Amino acid sequence: MSAQGVKNPPSLLSVALPTPLRRCFSYLPPKSIAIEDLLLGQRVRVPFGNSFKIGIIVENPAHAVEGLKLKRVQDVIDYDTLLPSDVLGLLCWAAEYYQHSLGEVIANALPVLLRKGEPAKLKTVQLFRLIPDCDLSELHKAPKQTQIAQLLKSNAQGLTADQLGEHVENWRASMAKLIEKGWVEVSEQRDYALTVNYHQKPSVPELNSAQAAAVKAILQESQQFSVSLLEGVTGSGKTEVYLRVIEDIIAKGLQALVLVPEIALTPQLISRFQRRFAVPIVAMHSNLSERERLNAWLFAKQGEVRVVIGTRSAVFTPFKALGLIVVDEEHDASLKQQDGFRYSARDVAVRRAQMLNIPVILGSATASLESLHNALQGRYHYLSLPERAGTAVHPEIKLLDVRSKPIHDGLSNLLIDALRQHLQRGQQVMLFLNRRGFAPTLLCHDCGWVSECKRCDSHMTLHFAQHRLRCHHCGSERPMDTQCPQCGGSELIPIGMGTERIEQALQALFPEEDIVRVDRDTTRRKGALEKKLATINEGKRGILLGTQMLAKGHHFPNVTLVGVIDIDQGLFSSDFRALERMAQLITQVAGRAGRAEKPGEVLIQTHHPQHPLLQTLINQGYSAFAKQALAERQAAQLPPFSYLALLRAEAVDMQKPYEFLNEAKGLALQLSVPQVLISGPVAAPMEKRAGRFRAQLLLQANKRSELHRLLKPWVVQLEQSKSGRKVRWSLDVDPIEMY
Repeated sequence: MSAQGVKNPPSLLSVALPTPLRRCFSYLPPKSIAIEDLLLGQRVRVPFGNSFKIGIIVENPAHAVEGLKLKRVQDVIDYDTLLPSDVLGLLCWAAEYYQHSLGEVIANALPVLLRKGEPAKLKTVQLFRLIPDCDLSELHKAPKQTQIAQLLKSNAQGLTADQLGEHVENWRASMAKLIEKGWVEVSEQRDYALTVNYHQKPSVPELNSAQAAAVKAILQESQQFSVSLLEGVTGSGKTEVYLRVIEDIIAKGLQALVLVPEIALTPQLISRFQRRFAVPIVAMHSNLSERERLNAWLFAKQGEVRVVIGTRSAVFTPFKALGLIVVDEEHDASLKQQDGFRYSARDVAVRRAQMLNIPVILGSATASLESLHNALQGRYHYLSLPERAGTAVHPEIKLLDVRSKPIHDGLSNLLIDALRQHLQRGQQVMLFLNRRGFAPTLLCHDCGWVSECKRCDSHMTLHFAQHRLRCHHCGSERPMDTQCPQCGGSELIPIGMGTERIEQALQALFPEEDIVRVDRDTTRRKGALEKKLATINEGKRGILLGTQMLAKGHHFPNVTLVGVIDIDQGLFSSDFRALERMAQLITQVAGRAGRAEKPGEVLIQTHHPQHPLLQTLINQGYSAFAKQALAERQAAQLPPFSYLALLRAEAVDMQKPYEFLNEAKGLALQLSVPQVLISGPVAAPMEKRAGRFRAQLLLQANKRSELHRLLKPWVVQLEQSKSGRKVRWSLDVDPIEMY
């Protein structure tokens, strides 16, 4: 530990283990290694209970507990520090801020193979090469050796074991004799090589004045910590701003991290970066294999890649020389982890940039109200791209009042007519409905029975093609009922609309058109999304139909009409963030229309065309909507004008969550932090989910410091609560979902 600057190393090691307990554990060092030779951030294997766990050496002071016999570290896995001091410091901060177990926070940041104890090195394979100028005639009495030697001679670069096995059976014994004779040399090479998919420098678009000003402003702050909120309308060229700034970062020999909210956005973004930069670029997301993710992690740590494009957890990736962080679609809820270690990748990225004294860019067409508030307060630099790049113009947005109008499977006559007009002109159209499946529920016409989930307070969604009913909350499913289980009636009616039902209706209305449906059900297989996007971008006329997977980040130059089928559910939700999300979604979806030379049109079906915030959004744009929404939040003292923490509890017994939360409330009141308002306990908006009853307690304060002054000692008390052992409970700091 002396290598990390600890002057007087303690006699015990403090180890963070992946357990829910919010503390570290003390261990004696291995007998064979002096404690001063151990380093912070090294992995160790230690006895824990009746098994062994892998943990990380941390700097928390370790101390012996009187009467407790301490155990020794069984094994030191790493020869060097696995987690650099800056990453370890970030993880310690995140554990403290989000009130989560440090061991679990660290485990969340590590690739799965490292959690299992695999060596932190790139996998290598043996490479066999034939020594030059060998006289193969000497092998005439050894036909298999001759076959191997001739094969290696024709592959001068060498062959791996797998490659040899494809041509020669049972080759190893003969190979051993060739090596013994000195005819073949064996070396190690990486099993996974970095490639640079760059052929020639593409034509770089000329920046417009707003883009140029944004690039200049960010580069002026590139030597220090700064947060730039880059708000640009869809199609305004935010990615080009990222590319110009990253170009400067690469030229300085530094690395860049680009965070995106969803896996769906990574392939096209990586492709664009690879066309632009002649440097190694890797992706980091959950669709990679365990080995691929470890390789990318190690390449970044060793400095061999210059750009990492990844989803949420990539924010904890170690870098040799990180010089810039970009958070694209910074408003997106997917950047917040919703279970286990509940953290915001956007907020962690800002903190990491601050700790490293480097710039961070937060980009969005629809900036979150929290980020806009920070910009208005002068904490962030606000940069605006008000116009679309190139010759593209803003689409015309219209509300379709569907009250008392005929609706055909969710589609009004006005929308159908518009679809037909654009398709007849040889253009593409896109329909958006953020609800997959055929119908949200199945209803009996005779008695009124509805298909409810037995484990949740929710209806089962009908997936007609598979004749299945599925719960989109707990994942349970069953065959579609053919008779009502309540009255035996046979007239079961699908109620409501899903993308599958809209697709069926479109096939009947436009049988000659290609229809591409993009939702979670149609893109489950690896590569399915990429194939569908490629089909869309081939430029043929046709209809695109999808959920929010289509709403953001995609460039569809031939789409001239976007139809939003149903936005009314977002207008009257009990969640105070619902209107903000609705506005962001409408703006993002509308941005898919008219992104090239052809003008775009957006039609939004609604039963509430006079809703004031909806009118503001349509007539004045997202910025005006955001200012109005911020004023309403301030009047109600809701975030970002206050700070929240949500304590959730669930159990099979309905009363147990309330018993625990009432005890938790009493403990919080005893801590005497009057600036924190405690509300509840109350039932969660969906009280029953996956067979468990759920309740919650809300803490609210006008100052972040006051909230955390209560949280830190409170969580320690909650861990010792007897009623807490009878429930599953979690604390969500800065929650963005209230259910």
